[in-house]
Amino acid sequence: MSQQQVAHQAGAPSEQTPALPPLRADAFTVPYRDPVWDGPTDPILVADHRKGEWVLFYTQRRATEPGLTGVEWVHGTAIGAARSSDGGATWRYQGTVDGLVPPGTELPATLWAPDVVRIGDQWIMYLSVLGGRRTGWTGNASIVQFASPDLDHWEYLGAIDLDSTRVIDAAVARCGDGRYRLWYKDETRDSNTYSAVSGTPQDPASWVVEGVAIPGRPHEGPKVFRMDGTFWMVVDEWRGQGVFRSPDGAGNWTRQEYLDGLILTGPEEVAGRPVVGRHADVVPLAPGDDGRERALLVYFTHPYWGGEDIGTMEPDPRTHLSHVRAAVLKVRDGNLVCTEQ
Repeated sequence: MSQQQVAHQAGAPSEQTPALPPLRADAFTVPYRDPVWDGPTDPILVADHRKGEWVLFYTQRRATEPGLTGVEWVHGTAIGAARSSDGGATWRYQGTVDGLVPPGTELPATLWAPDVVRIGDQWIMYLSVLGGRRTGWTGNASIVQFASPDLDHWEYLGAIDLDSTRVIDAAVARCGDGRYRLWYKDETRDSNTYSAVSGTPQDPASWVVEGVAIPGRPHEGPKVFRMDGTFWMVVDEWRGQGVFRSPDGAGNWTRQEYLDGLILTGPEEVAGRPVVGRHADVVPLAPGDDGRERALLVYFTHPYWGGEDIGTMEPDPRTHLSHVRAAVLKVRDGNLVCTEQ
Protein backbone atom coordinates (compact mmCIF):
# COMPACT_ATOMS: atom_id res chain seq x y z
CA MET A 1 0.00 0.00 0.00
CA SER A 2 1.35 3.42 -0.91
CA GLN A 3 1.47 6.60 1.17
CA GLN A 4 -1.01 8.07 -1.32
CA GLN A 5 -3.43 5.31 -0.37
CA VAL A 6 -3.02 6.24 3.28
CA ALA A 7 -3.83 9.86 2.46
CA HIS A 8 -6.92 8.77 0.52
CA GLN A 9 -8.13 6.64 3.43
CA ALA A 10 -7.57 9.41 5.95
CA GLY A 11 -9.11 12.25 4.00
CA ALA A 12 -7.24 15.28 2.71
CA PRO A 13 -6.07 17.81 5.32
CA SER A 14 -7.36 21.36 5.28
CA GLU A 15 -5.18 24.44 5.58
CA GLN A 16 -6.46 24.96 9.16
CA THR A 17 -5.41 21.54 10.47
CA PRO A 18 -1.87 20.53 11.43
CA ALA A 19 -0.03 18.28 9.02
CA LEU A 20 -0.09 14.60 9.88
CA PRO A 21 3.39 13.59 11.06
CA PRO A 22 4.76 10.54 9.24
CA LEU A 23 4.36 7.27 11.07
CA ARG A 24 7.70 6.42 12.66
CA ALA A 25 9.51 3.15 12.04
CA ASP A 26 10.35 3.15 15.77
CA ALA A 27 6.76 3.72 16.91
CA PHE A 28 5.87 1.79 20.05
CA THR A 29 9.51 1.48 21.11
CA VAL A 30 7.90 2.05 24.49
CA PRO A 31 5.00 -0.44 24.33
CA TYR A 32 1.53 1.04 24.76
CA ARG A 33 -0.26 0.01 27.96
CA ASP A 34 -3.92 0.67 28.65
CA PRO A 35 -4.06 2.85 31.79
CA VAL A 36 -7.38 1.41 32.99
CA TRP A 37 -7.15 -2.39 32.76
CA ASP A 38 -3.63 -2.94 31.34
CA GLY A 39 -4.94 -5.29 28.65
CA PRO A 40 -4.93 -3.70 25.16
CA THR A 41 -5.29 -6.22 22.32
CA ASP A 42 -6.27 -6.33 18.63
CA PRO A 43 -4.69 -2.93 17.78
CA ILE A 44 -5.35 -0.92 14.63
CA LEU A 45 -3.89 2.43 13.55
CA VAL A 46 -5.84 5.07 11.62
CA ALA A 47 -4.44 8.28 10.12
CA ASP A 48 -6.58 11.28 11.07
CA HIS A 49 -5.54 14.11 8.75
CA ARG A 50 -8.36 16.29 10.13
CA LYS A 51 -6.49 16.65 13.43
CA GLY A 52 -2.98 15.78 12.30
CA GLU A 53 -2.82 12.73 14.56
CA TRP A 54 -2.64 8.96 14.51
CA VAL A 55 -5.42 7.08 16.29
CA LEU A 56 -4.96 3.72 17.98
CA PHE A 57 -8.12 1.66 18.53
CA TYR A 58 -8.01 -1.60 20.48
CA THR A 59 -9.97 -4.14 22.49
CA GLN A 60 -9.80 -3.07 26.14
CA ARG A 61 -9.56 -6.39 27.97
CA ARG A 62 -10.22 -6.22 31.70
CA ALA A 63 -6.89 -7.79 32.59
CA THR A 64 -6.61 -6.43 36.13
CA GLU A 65 -10.25 -6.40 37.22
CA PRO A 66 -10.57 -8.56 40.36
CA GLY A 67 -13.13 -11.26 41.02
CA LEU A 68 -13.54 -12.56 37.45
CA THR A 69 -13.66 -16.25 36.53
CA GLY A 70 -12.77 -18.20 33.40
CA VAL A 71 -12.43 -15.93 30.36
CA GLU A 72 -14.78 -13.30 31.77
CA TRP A 73 -11.88 -10.83 31.61
CA VAL A 74 -12.00 -10.86 27.79
CA HIS A 75 -15.77 -10.28 27.78
CA GLY A 76 -17.71 -7.16 28.68
CA THR A 77 -14.97 -5.25 26.88
CA ALA A 78 -15.11 -1.80 25.33
CA ILE A 79 -13.02 -0.33 22.51
CA GLY A 80 -10.22 1.86 23.81
CA ALA A 81 -8.67 4.76 21.90
CA ALA A 82 -5.41 6.66 22.10
CA ARG A 83 -3.92 9.43 19.93
CA SER A 84 -0.40 10.38 18.91
CA SER A 85 0.78 13.69 17.47
CA ASP A 86 4.41 12.59 17.06
CA GLY A 87 4.15 9.69 14.62
CA GLY A 88 3.56 7.01 17.22
CA ALA A 89 6.43 7.72 19.62
CA THR A 90 4.03 8.60 22.45
CA TRP A 91 0.33 8.02 23.00
CA ARG A 92 -2.42 9.85 24.92
CA TYR A 93 -5.26 7.71 26.21
CA GLN A 94 -8.65 9.05 25.07
CA GLY A 95 -10.99 6.76 26.98
CA THR A 96 -13.39 4.30 25.38
CA VAL A 97 -15.37 4.89 22.21
CA ASP A 98 -19.04 5.74 22.73
CA GLY A 99 -21.94 4.60 20.57
CA LEU A 100 -20.65 1.16 19.55
CA VAL A 101 -23.34 -1.04 21.12
CA PRO A 102 -25.93 -2.06 18.49
CA PRO A 103 -29.60 -1.76 19.43
CA GLY A 104 -30.98 -4.88 21.11
CA THR A 105 -27.59 -6.21 22.25
CA GLU A 106 -27.63 -8.02 25.60
CA LEU A 107 -25.88 -5.82 28.14
CA PRO A 108 -23.16 -5.49 29.13
CA ALA A 109 -21.96 -5.86 25.55
CA THR A 110 -18.67 -7.43 24.49
CA LEU A 111 -16.86 -5.51 21.75
CA TRP A 112 -13.81 -6.99 20.01
CA ALA A 113 -11.29 -6.30 17.26
CA PRO A 114 -12.35 -3.23 15.26
CA ASP A 115 -11.17 -2.50 11.75
CA VAL A 116 -11.56 1.04 10.39
CA VAL A 117 -11.38 1.90 6.68
CA ARG A 118 -11.77 5.25 4.93
CA ILE A 119 -14.40 4.85 2.21
CA GLY A 120 -15.62 7.95 0.37
CA ASP A 121 -15.99 10.84 2.79
CA GLN A 122 -16.40 8.78 5.95
CA TRP A 123 -14.74 6.14 8.07
CA ILE A 124 -16.40 2.74 8.32
CA MET A 125 -15.80 0.57 11.38
CA TYR A 126 -16.28 -3.19 11.22
CA LEU A 127 -16.67 -4.52 14.75
CA SER A 128 -17.20 -7.91 16.43
CA VAL A 129 -20.08 -7.85 18.92
CA LEU A 130 -21.29 -10.39 21.49
CA GLY A 131 -24.07 -9.98 24.00
CA GLY A 132 -23.25 -10.11 27.71
CA ARG A 133 -20.28 -11.11 29.83
CA ARG A 134 -19.39 -14.80 29.68
CA THR A 135 -17.01 -17.07 31.56
CA GLY A 136 -16.48 -19.38 28.56
CA TRP A 137 -16.33 -19.20 24.77
CA THR A 138 -20.12 -19.31 24.34
CA GLY A 139 -22.85 -17.24 22.74
CA ASN A 140 -23.38 -15.80 19.29
CA ALA A 141 -21.01 -13.27 17.73
CA SER A 142 -21.61 -11.04 14.74
CA ILE A 143 -19.80 -8.39 12.72
CA VAL A 144 -21.52 -5.01 12.50
CA GLN A 145 -20.81 -1.70 10.77
CA PHE A 146 -20.64 1.90 11.95
CA ALA A 147 -19.89 5.14 10.08
CA SER A 148 -18.15 8.26 11.34
CA PRO A 149 -17.21 11.67 9.88
CA ASP A 150 -14.51 12.31 12.51
CA LEU A 151 -13.43 9.05 14.24
CA ASP A 152 -15.15 10.26 17.43
CA HIS A 153 -18.89 9.94 16.73
CA TRP A 154 -20.25 6.71 15.27
CA GLU A 155 -23.58 5.87 13.62
CA TYR A 156 -24.80 2.28 13.57
CA LEU A 157 -25.38 0.99 10.03
CA GLY A 158 -26.36 -2.61 10.70
CA ALA A 159 -25.13 -6.19 11.02
CA ILE A 160 -23.56 -8.19 8.19
CA ASP A 161 -25.22 -11.49 7.34
CA LEU A 162 -22.35 -13.98 7.03
CA ASP A 163 -24.46 -17.14 7.35
CA SER A 164 -22.90 -18.06 10.71
CA THR A 165 -23.75 -17.66 14.37
CA ARG A 166 -20.21 -16.85 15.48
CA VAL A 167 -17.96 -14.65 13.33
CA ILE A 168 -15.26 -12.28 14.63
CA ASP A 169 -12.11 -10.35 13.64
CA ALA A 170 -13.09 -8.37 10.55
CA ALA A 171 -10.52 -7.04 8.08
CA VAL A 172 -11.54 -5.02 5.02
CA ALA A 173 -9.49 -3.94 1.99
CA ARG A 174 -9.99 -3.10 -1.68
CA CYS A 175 -8.69 -5.83 -3.96
CA GLY A 176 -7.16 -5.87 -7.41
CA ASP A 177 -10.53 -6.50 -9.06
CA GLY A 178 -11.78 -3.15 -7.74
CA ARG A 179 -14.15 -4.68 -5.19
CA TYR A 180 -13.83 -4.73 -1.42
CA ARG A 181 -13.45 -7.89 0.59
CA LEU A 182 -14.18 -8.65 4.19
CA TRP A 183 -12.07 -11.39 5.74
CA TYR A 184 -13.10 -12.84 9.10
CA LYS A 185 -12.77 -15.80 11.43
CA ASP A 186 -15.73 -18.21 11.35
CA GLU A 187 -15.66 -20.14 14.60
CA THR A 188 -18.45 -22.46 13.44
CA ARG A 189 -16.31 -23.56 10.48
CA ASP A 190 -13.02 -24.78 11.94
CA SER A 191 -11.92 -21.25 12.97
CA ASN A 192 -10.68 -20.60 9.44
CA THR A 193 -10.63 -17.30 7.53
CA TYR A 194 -13.62 -16.77 5.26
CA SER A 195 -14.29 -13.91 2.86
CA ALA A 196 -17.23 -11.88 1.62
CA VAL A 197 -17.25 -9.42 -1.29
CA SER A 198 -18.99 -6.09 -1.95
CA GLY A 199 -18.90 -3.25 -4.44
CA THR A 200 -20.59 -0.93 -1.91
CA PRO A 201 -18.91 -1.74 1.42
CA GLN A 202 -20.70 1.11 3.23
CA ASP A 203 -23.88 -0.99 3.04
CA PRO A 204 -23.98 -3.94 5.48
CA ALA A 205 -26.57 -5.67 3.30
CA SER A 206 -24.28 -5.65 0.25
CA TRP A 207 -21.81 -8.31 1.41
CA VAL A 208 -21.93 -11.71 -0.32
CA VAL A 209 -20.14 -14.64 1.30
CA GLU A 210 -17.55 -16.23 -0.99
CA GLY A 211 -16.32 -19.08 1.18
CA VAL A 212 -13.12 -20.16 2.85
CA ALA A 213 -10.02 -18.09 2.04
CA ILE A 214 -7.45 -19.70 4.36
CA PRO A 215 -8.29 -23.32 5.28
CA GLY A 216 -6.42 -25.75 7.51
CA ARG A 217 -4.89 -24.89 10.87
CA PRO A 218 -7.24 -22.80 13.09
CA HIS A 219 -6.28 -19.13 13.34
CA GLU A 220 -7.75 -15.66 13.76
CA GLY A 221 -7.14 -11.95 13.22
CA PRO A 222 -6.59 -11.70 9.42
CA LYS A 223 -5.10 -8.52 7.95
CA VAL A 224 -4.66 -7.85 4.22
CA PHE A 225 -2.40 -5.24 2.61
CA ARG A 226 -0.43 -4.64 -0.57
CA MET A 227 3.35 -4.33 -0.77
CA ASP A 228 5.80 -4.64 -3.67
CA GLY A 229 2.96 -5.39 -6.09
CA THR A 230 1.64 -8.35 -4.09
CA PHE A 231 -1.31 -8.71 -1.75
CA TRP A 232 -0.32 -10.18 1.60
CA MET A 233 -2.35 -11.59 4.46
CA VAL A 234 -1.12 -12.20 7.99
CA VAL A 235 -3.14 -14.27 10.46
CA ASP A 236 -2.66 -15.00 14.15
CA GLU A 237 -1.81 -18.69 14.59
CA TRP A 238 -1.02 -18.39 18.33
CA ARG A 239 2.59 -19.33 17.48
CA GLY A 240 3.38 -16.23 15.44
CA GLN A 241 1.80 -14.62 12.39
CA GLY A 242 1.15 -16.88 9.40
CA VAL A 243 1.97 -15.26 6.04
CA PHE A 244 0.02 -15.76 2.80
CA ARG A 245 0.15 -14.06 -0.60
CA SER A 246 -2.23 -13.47 -3.52
CA PRO A 247 -1.75 -11.81 -6.91
CA ASP A 248 -4.85 -9.64 -6.50
CA GLY A 249 -6.26 -10.21 -3.01
CA ALA A 250 -9.43 -11.67 -4.54
CA GLY A 251 -8.41 -15.28 -3.90
CA ASN A 252 -5.75 -17.90 -4.66
CA TRP A 253 -3.94 -17.39 -1.37
CA THR A 254 -0.76 -19.43 -0.93
CA ARG A 255 1.36 -19.80 2.18
CA GLN A 256 4.85 -18.36 2.23
CA GLU A 257 7.44 -21.14 2.47
CA TYR A 258 10.21 -19.10 4.07
CA LEU A 259 10.56 -19.92 7.80
CA ASP A 260 7.46 -22.13 7.56
CA GLY A 261 5.43 -19.06 6.66
CA LEU A 262 5.75 -17.50 10.12
CA ILE A 263 6.87 -14.13 11.47
CA LEU A 264 6.76 -12.68 15.00
CA THR A 265 7.53 -16.05 16.55
CA GLY A 266 9.52 -14.56 19.40
CA PRO A 267 9.72 -10.75 19.68
CA GLU A 268 9.89 -11.11 23.49
CA GLU A 269 10.82 -13.75 26.04
CA VAL A 270 9.47 -14.74 29.43
CA ALA A 271 11.32 -17.19 31.67
CA GLY A 272 13.49 -18.19 28.72
CA ARG A 273 10.51 -19.04 26.50
CA PRO A 274 9.43 -17.09 23.40
CA VAL A 275 6.47 -14.72 23.55
CA VAL A 276 4.66 -14.64 20.21
CA GLY A 277 3.20 -11.61 18.45
CA ARG A 278 -0.60 -11.65 18.32
CA HIS A 279 -3.46 -10.14 16.22
CA ALA A 280 -1.78 -7.48 14.06
CA ASP A 281 -2.45 -4.45 11.91
CA VAL A 282 -0.27 -3.26 9.02
CA VAL A 283 0.20 0.42 8.14
CA PRO A 284 2.48 1.83 5.38
CA LEU A 285 5.69 3.65 6.28
CA ALA A 286 7.77 5.98 4.16
CA PRO A 287 10.22 4.03 1.96
CA GLY A 288 13.53 3.04 3.53
CA ASP A 289 16.95 4.35 2.59
CA ASP A 290 17.03 1.84 -0.25
CA GLY A 291 13.77 3.24 -1.67
CA ARG A 292 11.87 0.01 -1.04
CA GLU A 293 8.38 -0.10 0.43
CA ARG A 294 8.03 -0.71 4.15
CA ALA A 295 5.16 -1.03 6.61
CA LEU A 296 4.65 -1.00 10.34
CA LEU A 297 3.32 -4.25 11.79
CA VAL A 298 1.45 -3.31 14.96
CA TYR A 299 0.64 -6.19 17.29
CA PHE A 300 0.16 -7.13 20.93
CA THR A 301 1.89 -9.56 23.27
CA HIS A 302 1.35 -10.94 26.74
CA PRO A 303 4.68 -10.06 28.40
CA TYR A 304 4.21 -12.61 31.20
CA TRP A 305 2.89 -15.46 29.06
CA GLY A 306 3.96 -17.06 25.79
CA GLY A 307 0.71 -16.22 24.00
CA GLU A 308 -0.38 -19.70 22.91
CA ASP A 309 -4.01 -20.80 23.15
CA ILE A 310 -5.62 -19.03 26.10
CA GLY A 311 -6.57 -22.36 27.64
CA THR A 312 -2.87 -22.94 28.44
CA MET A 313 -2.57 -19.70 30.42
CA GLU A 314 -1.07 -20.11 33.89
CA PRO A 315 -3.12 -18.98 36.94
CA ASP A 316 -0.71 -16.11 37.65
CA PRO A 317 -2.89 -12.97 37.16
CA ARG A 318 0.01 -11.21 35.44
CA THR A 319 -0.48 -13.50 32.44
CA HIS A 320 -3.62 -11.50 31.55
CA LEU A 321 -1.59 -8.33 30.99
CA SER A 322 -0.82 -7.23 27.44
CA HIS A 323 0.78 -4.34 25.58
CA VAL A 324 1.04 -3.04 22.02
CA ARG A 325 4.31 -3.19 20.10
CA ALA A 326 5.46 -2.87 16.48
CA ALA A 327 8.00 -4.16 13.96
CA VAL A 328 8.96 -3.09 10.44
CA LEU A 329 7.80 -5.21 7.51
CA LYS A 330 9.48 -5.39 4.12
CA VAL A 331 9.80 -7.77 1.18
CA ARG A 332 13.25 -9.34 0.83
CA ASP A 333 14.07 -11.84 -1.91
CA GLY A 334 10.35 -12.22 -2.53
CA ASN A 335 9.54 -13.03 1.10
CA LEU A 336 7.71 -10.94 3.66
CA VAL A 337 10.03 -10.42 6.66
CA CYS A 338 10.06 -8.21 9.72
CA THR A 339 12.64 -6.77 12.07
CA GLU A 340 11.89 -9.56 14.54
CA GLN A 341 13.79 -11.89 12.20
